[in-house]
Amino acid sequence: MAKHFPIKTLVGLAKDDVDAAAQRLGRAQRERNDVQTQLDSLVQYRDEYHARFNATAQSGMPAGNMRNFQAFIDTLDAAIEQQRNLLAAATARVEAAKPDWQRQKQKLGSYEVLQARGEAAEAKTAARRDQRDADEFAARVLRMRAEGV
Repeated sequence: MAKHFPIKTLVGLAKDDVDAAAQRLGRAQRERNDVQTQLDSLVQYRDEYHARFNATAQSGMPAGNMRNFQAFIDTLDAAIEQQRNLLAAATARVEAAKPDWQRQKQKLGSYEVLQARGEAAEAKTAARRDQRDADEFAARVLRMRAEGV
């Protein structure tokens, strides 16, 4: 029957910590990807709008429309800049979550090595005990045969 080593409790807790760190890292990566997608969409929309404006402007455009276009482009540029700032912050959160996850994985690995060493030591002790019991049994059988029983 296997003994319950206290290290097993630590391994279980470390696995929980690794799972939690992995979830935090995954959430940060998903948020970063979402921000990147939004930024890409804004840039694409700005480029498309600018191309449409250029096509329209070549055939002549009133000054009021030109001002409206420029104001809208300025608004899009501000939104793009804001989204780039959000992307930088999201990237920083991802980069901050990685070392935590790596530390948790390393801690778990250390505990698992200690657990494996403990189990190996227990198995070695059990093997010695089994060998001793087998030797004692064989000696007892020989003794009984020698005594004629």
